[in-house]
Formats: sequence, C-alpha cells, structure tokens
Amino acid sequence: MNELNYNPILDTDSYKASHFRQYPKNTHSLYAYIESRGGLYDKTLFFGLQYILKRYLSQGITRDNIEEAAELFAAHGEPFDRKGWEGILERHNGRLPLIVRAVPEGTLVPTHCPLVTVQSLDPKVAWLASYIETMLLRVWYPITVATQSWDIKQIIRKYLEETCDRPDDEILFKLHDFGARGVSSEESAGIGGMAHLVNFRGTDTLSALRYARAYYQEPMAGFSIPASEHSTTTSYGRKGERGFFKKMIQEFSGPGKLFACVVDSYDIYNAVDQFIGQDLKEELIQSGGTMVVRPDSGNPVEMALATAKMLKARFGVTPNGKGYGVLNHVRIIYGDGVNPTSIRGILMELKAHGFSAENIAFGMGGALLQR
Repeated sequence: MNELNYNPILDTDSYKASHFRQYPKNTHSLYAYIESRGGLYDKTLFFGLQYILKRYLSQGITRDNIEEAAELFAAHGEPFDRKGWEGILERHNGRLPLIVRAVPEGTLVPTHCPLVTVQSLDPKVAWLASYIETMLLRVWYPITVATQSWDIKQIIRKYLEETCDRPDDEILFKLHDFGARGVSSEESAGIGGMAHLVNFRGTDTLSALRYARAYYQEPMAGFSIPASEHSTTTSYGRKGERGFFKKMIQEFSGPGKLFACVVDSYDIYNAVDQFIGQDLKEELIQSGGTMVVRPDSGNPVEMALATAKMLKARFGVTPNGKGYGVLNHVRIIYGDGVNPTSIRGILMELKAHGFSAENIAFGMGGALLQR
C-alpha cells in the first residue's frame, strides 16, 4: 500500500472546489474570522492554532499536489481552479498567500468574540481564505479540551482554596491526563494532550509531550509517576496481591517519592485496610515515600470517601491551617468515571467530612480528550 502524502489542496470540503466560480468577478480579497458561538461555557480558552499553522498551513503546495487534486476532483464531479493553484506555485513558490491573526494562545476569551482572522492577499486567488476553513476550524478540538480542563481547574481550585494551606502548590497536579487510549488517533492524543497541559502538569499521554516539543518548543510539558495497573497486580494472583504492594514499595518508594497502586483488583477494602493499612504500613512509613491509592470501582463519590476514611483510620491525618485533615504517608487518585460532576461531588463530600482537597487527585481519560 502506498503511503498517503499530505496534500493541502485536498484538505478541504468537496464543495469548496466550486467556489472560485461563485464569488463576484471583482472580488480581490476575503476576510474571515473564527469565534466560539457559545455552549456549555461562557468563555473559551484559546489554544492549538500554532500546531495547525506549523504542521499544515506552513506547507507549500507542489506540482504533484496540483496534479493529484486535478485528477481527484475530475473523477469526483467537482470543478478545479488549476490556473489559480498554478499561480500560487509560480508567484508564491507554493506558499499560501494568506495572513492569519489571532489572540495569544492561552487567552481566556468570552464567547462570541473573534479568536482568529484570515485574509487572502492575492487578488487572483481571493477565494483561498474560505478554502482553508475546513482545515483551520479543527482548532475547535484543542480549544474544547483546554476549555473543559480549565473549567475543571476552577472547580478543584475552589475546594483547594477552602481546605488547603497552599492551593497554588497543589493545583497543577490535581487533574492527570489518562486519555491517550480514549481518543480517535495518535494525533488527537498529541493535540488534546497538549491542550490539557495548558492548565495542568500531570499526564500519561506521551504524544502530548512530543507534540509540545515539536510545535511549541516546550522541553518538558508534563510529568508522571510510577503506577500499577490491574494486569501487573493480578499477574501475582489473588494470594500474591499483598506481596505485589510490598514489591511496589520496595521498587518505587523512598524519601520524597510518589508512586501509585490500583487497589480494586480483588477486594478494595481488604487491599486498603489490611494489606496497605496494616501489614505494610510500617514499611511504607519507614521508606519515606508516599503511596497514591487508586480506587477504580463503584460510585466515585462514595468510594473516594470510603477510601479516605480507611486511610485516615490506619495512617491518621494532620490538621492544616484551615482545620482540614491531610492524610499521612498516603494520597488518593480517582480515575474511573471522572467528569466535572463527579469531581465536584467527591470534593464536596470530602470537605463535608473534614478532608482537605490536597488528599486527592483525579485521572481523566476519554472524557477529557474525546467526549
């Protein structure tokens, strides 16, 4: 199978090919803009245009692009402005004669306000500003991910400010990206994962780190910690679960270190209360590290609270300056069924029972990058 090479001329909708015959003959330029027309949020966090500009719009067209497009459109039933595209090749060395302006990426913009403007500069191909609409409007995806991530950040920040002494020190690692497997493609993982990292620093989406390096010159945009999954836990069998937690402490714990263990492979209550909370308690404490416990079953609000209560009973809490308890030696990350509603519910319930929001972080997958 031949590799499919990118062709900017064909990165559009079919009907766009006929528009060069539709504009008035004296049309010498077009000016277009992109705005968010509203929805769940009254603001949008603008992000992702630079990727599109560098990855796609900065690519010039070639003679092969023109020949491929001419053949495809003819067979497809659409007209083709060969003369116009050949003019771009001859007059502009294949570069698209457009000027794109935008608000700075990372800006929070009220809906119904322009985010991006596009203007065609060559009067002989004035239609070009509209022709690239299809490609350019894909900026909706990173904007949507960045906006939802920002909104969740405000939810978490509210509870941190109410129950934590140093909310600014905590906030950046409170929502972790688990979404690489929940998206439609590797490119979606890279783009959406970068958009999340505008707001937070926790991610397991390696594509996001590579894309941020390539398109935003960010050497390291996010961070992670060693963590188990059900396959590693259950590879020891039910009778070996306690030994597995011991191995995790020996392999990954140490002064100032964090590591995460999924605890619902068999019996979450036995794993948390008996194995971690009693059998291995002193070994964990002596190691100087922090185990992040991950319950992944049941009702998120109920299970997060139940886990916090079990850990408090075994490890105790230290009251912070605002009077809320901070777990000793352990933390929680909740990564199943996580969305803005469940996050708010969990934080509300923990606060009502005297727990600081610094005790918990959230892992969000497909709901963060794809839903």
